[in-house]
Amino acid sequence: MSRGRGGKRGRGGGGGNRGRGGNSNRSRGGGGSSDKPNYDNRQSFDQVPKQNEKFERYYNSLDLVPAGPEREAFWAALRRELPNAFRFCGSKGNALSVRKNLTERFFPMIEQIKHNGEPVELPKSMPWYPEGLAYSMTTPKNVVRKYEPFKEFQKFLVSETGVGNISRQEQVSMIPPLLLDVQPHHTVLDLCAAPGSKSAQLVELIHAGEEERVEMALKSVQNEETQTVDAGEEDEYGRSTGLLVANDVNYQRAQMLVHQVKRLNSPNLVVTNHDATMFPSIELPSNNPRQPKYLKFDRILADVPCSGDGTTRKNPNIWKDWSPQNALGLYITQVRILVRSLQMLKAGGRVVYSTCSLNPLENEAVVSSAIERCGGMQKIDIIDCSDQLPGLKRVPGRTDWSIMARSGSIYESWAEARQFEPAETSRIVPGMFPPEEGEKMPLERCIRVFPHQQDTGGFFITVLEKKSELKAKPEPESKCGSRDWVFREPQLTGEAAIMAELATNGGKSEEEHGLGLKSLEKLSEEQHADEKPVLDEATALIQGVPAEEVMANGKRKAEDELDADVEPKKPKVEIDVQPATNGHSTELGAATFSTTTNGDSATSIKPDNNALPTTSLPAPRPRRNQNDPIEESFKYLPPTHPELLSIAQFYALSPLFPTSRFLVRNPAGDPVKGIYYSSRLVRDILNANTNRGQGFKFVHAGVKMFMKQDVQGQEGVCRWRIQSEGLGILEGWVGESRVVKLWKRGTLRRLLVEMFPKVGGEDGQEGWRGLGEIGERVSQLSMGCCVLRVLSHKAALAAGLATEADDAKDGLEEGLTLPLWRSMHSLNLMLPKEERKAMLLRIFNEDVELINNTIKADFPKREGPGAAAFNERNAKAAAARLGITDDAAGADVEEVQAEVEAERDVMENEAEGGVPVHADGEDAEMGDVAEGTST
Repeated sequence: MSRGRGGKRGRGGGGGNRGRGGNSNRSRGGGGSSDKPNYDNRQSFDQVPKQNEKFERYYNSLDLVPAGPEREAFWAALRRELPNAFRFCGSKGNALSVRKNLTERFFPMIEQIKHNGEPVELPKSMPWYPEGLAYSMTTPKNVVRKYEPFKEFQKFLVSETGVGNISRQEQVSMIPPLLLDVQPHHTVLDLCAAPGSKSAQLVELIHAGEEERVEMALKSVQNEETQTVDAGEEDEYGRSTGLLVANDVNYQRAQMLVHQVKRLNSPNLVVTNHDATMFPSIELPSNNPRQPKYLKFDRILADVPCSGDGTTRKNPNIWKDWSPQNALGLYITQVRILVRSLQMLKAGGRVVYSTCSLNPLENEAVVSSAIERCGGMQKIDIIDCSDQLPGLKRVPGRTDWSIMARSGSIYESWAEARQFEPAETSRIVPGMFPPEEGEKMPLERCIRVFPHQQDTGGFFITVLEKKSELKAKPEPESKCGSRDWVFREPQLTGEAAIMAELATNGGKSEEEHGLGLKSLEKLSEEQHADEKPVLDEATALIQGVPAEEVMANGKRKAEDELDADVEPKKPKVEIDVQPATNGHSTELGAATFSTTTNGDSATSIKPDNNALPTTSLPAPRPRRNQNDPIEESFKYLPPTHPELLSIAQFYALSPLFPTSRFLVRNPAGDPVKGIYYSSRLVRDILNANTNRGQGFKFVHAGVKMFMKQDVQGQEGVCRWRIQSEGLGILEGWVGESRVVKLWKRGTLRRLLVEMFPKVGGEDGQEGWRGLGEIGERVSQLSMGCCVLRVLSHKAALAAGLATEADDAKDGLEEGLTLPLWRSMHSLNLMLPKEERKAMLLRIFNEDVELINNTIKADFPKREGPGAAAFNERNAKAAAARLGITDDAAGADVEEVQAEVEAERDVMENEAEGGVPVHADGEDAEMGDVAEGTST
C-alpha cells in the first residue's frame, strides 16, 4: 500500500520556506485542519480523492495541453500512480557491468511469468538516457510481490541500491544534470541539492572517464618512481580537477544528502548548509589579503523549491492541497535563487533552472524576471536544447500565460490585475506576467515535460548561459520587487541594513557581496549571543521543517521496498502576508517591515508582527546550544606528519602521490581515528573558508582513506588500514610489497563467504594451501593491511598468471580491488556484510550465510579436578590461533582468556565492517556522528 505523503516534506534547498500546506490556516504539516499531518494518514493511492476545481480550471484555461483527447490523457496520467524508475550509477564500466548482470540473469526469468494469462512487461530502458543506463518499470506492486522471479529481481535491486550501484530516481528528475553539460574540470554548484539524486549524477559526470585517464597516467610514470613533486606543483595524474558543492538549507536534509552522495567516494565533493538565496561567496587562497579571490562556477543547478504540482502521481494529496497562492508565495524566492545563481556563474557558464511544477508563474515568469534583473538578453541567453537527449518527448516553453489570484480570478495582464486586485492584499507583481514587447525573450526554448508523454511526472527545465559579467538590479527597482507604488528606501541600520542589501545585491561585485555576508554572520553572532532558540511555527518554517520535527532527527530512513519514495517532493508553501495598510511595505528578508511617515521627512521602520516571512532569507541564527548540529572541523595534515610518513613507508607509496591532501575531522587536527583525502581544490577551499570566523557551514568533505586499527599484543604493525572508500584513489600508488593478486573465482568466493580463513597454524586447518593462488603469497606477507587486486581472466592471461589451459569459467569477467587484512594466522576482506552479500549475489548469483571463523576462537572452560591444566592448554591454543602470542606458557589463564575475548570482539567488529574501539580513548572526530559507522 502506498503512503499518501500529502506533499508536505519539501526539498529544503532554497528559501527556508518549505513543507507548508496550501491552506491559510497553516496547520502544522499541511493543508488540512487536522492536527496530524496528512502524510501520516496511510491511504492507498487509489483512495485519495483526485479533484480540485481551481487546479483543473486554471490549467485548462492556460491551454497547456490542447483540448480533446490529449488533454484527457494529460489529466488521466496525473491521476495514475507513478511507475518505478532507476538508473545504474558509478563509473561507466561499473554501470554497464551491473546492467548486464540484471538483464542477462533476471530478465529471462521475468519474461516467463504470466499474470492472468498475460505475460508481464519487462522493465524498459529509457530511450533518451545516455548509454541506456536508466529503466522504468510499470509492473504493479501486487504482481512484483506474488512471483518468485520478481522477488529475486527486487532483492537484487535492493542489494545494489544499498551499495550505491543503482539509484532509484524519478525519470524526469534525471534530466537537469544531463543538460548542464558538465566536464571533469568544471566547478559545479547544486544549490538545492537534498535528497541528492541529482548531485550523485553530477558527481558521476565530474568523474566521467577518470578510470581510463588514471590508468594511462600511472603507466606513464612507472619509470619515474624516484621523482618527487612540490606541493604547489601537484600533478593530478588523470584525476578530475573539477568540484561539486552540494548545498541544502536544512541541516537534517543535508545529512540525507551526504548519505546519498558519499557512496560515490568522490574527493572532489563538498556539502554545505546555507540558504540558496544568499549563498555565501567562496573565498580562494590569495597572495594579497587585501584583494580576496572568490570562486566562480562553470555550472550551477538550481532545482528550486516549488509547489510540486507535477508530482501528483507520487504525492496524491496535492489534489486536495493545491491552491494558487502556493505559486504566488514561492515566486520571489525562486527569482532570488536564480539571480544568485547567475551572479556566482562564470561568464560563458551555464545555469539549469528546474522545477517539478507545471505552473508558468514558477517557471517562465521566474526565468524572465531573473533575466530582467540581471541585465536582459544582452547578459543572459536561453539555450536551445531541442537537439539534446533525442528520444525525450517535450513541449516548448510558453510565451504567453495568465495568473490565478488567491480568490480564483484569472488575469491575463498586469494592467487587469492592478485594476481588480487590491494593492494592500495582493501578492501579484508585474514580473509574474509575460515580458512586454520591448523585452522579447525566447521563452519557447524552455522545456516542459508532461506526464502523459512518456508516463512520467511533470517537469520544467531551462538552460541559461551567462554572456558577460553582470550586476543585478536592486529588487525593488525590478518588475518582481514591487507593485506600482513608489518605493521609499527606509533608513535601516545594523543587521536589517545588511540583510536588505544582501537580498537585492544591488550592484555589488562578488567580492563586496562576500564581505557583506561575512559582516552579517559576525553581526548576527554578536547580537544573538545570549539568545536561546525559540521553537514556534515561524521558526520551524524558516528552518525548513514542520515544528514538531525541528528537534527530531530529520534524516529519513532508507527504504527497503522497491515501491518506496526516494526523492521527497519539493515544498508546498502557503504563506499569507498582509502588507501594512497604514503606509508602504517592503520585504527585507527575515520579516516584512512596514514604514510610516510623520509630518516631516523622517521615516521610521517597525516589524509587521502579524506577518509571516515571505522571503527565503532566514532570521540570523542564534548560537547553537548542545542539542544543535555540530559543525565539522577540517584540518589538513602536513606531509611530514609522523603518521603519514609511517603510512608511506609501510605501503611503499610512490613519492609522486600527493600527500598534502590528507585531512582529519577533529578540532585538534590530530589523526585520532580516521584520515581522509580530498582534491587540491577542495583543500584550498576548506583552508580558506574554515576556522577563520567567516561562518561558512561545511557539512561534509573528503573520502575516508585510512582507519586506525588496534592490533593487541603486536609490535611493528602499521595500525592504519586502507578503507574501501579511498582504495580506488590509492591502490595504483601502493608498492608491490603490499599487493596480493587473485584471479580465480573460487578463491574470491571463499574470501567473500568466509571471514578470517586461516593462513597457517597448528589447529588442523589446511592453512594457506586452502587459499588457492594467493595462499603462498599471503603466508609470506607481514601482518597488516594490503591491497587485493582481483584480476579478470583476460588480465590474468596478459600478466602470465593464468594460462590458456585454464578454463575461462574459473576466471572472472571483471577486475576489482579490495582491502585485505593479514593477521598472524588468518586474513580477512575489510568489507561490511552488505557489500559481501551484494558481491556474492552479483558475481556468483548466491545468497548464502556468511561464515565467521572467529567463533571458533571460543574454548571450553572446565571446573573441578584437572581443570587448570585443561584450561591453560585451550587458552594457549586459542591465543595462538588469533595471533595474540606464539607462546602462552605460564600465562595466567584468565588473562589469556580476556585477551582472546577482546581480540575476538575486535575481529568480529572488523568482519561486520565496523570500527574497533581504540585503546587511546574515545574518538574526537565529529564526522561519524552524522555519517554512521562505516568501514
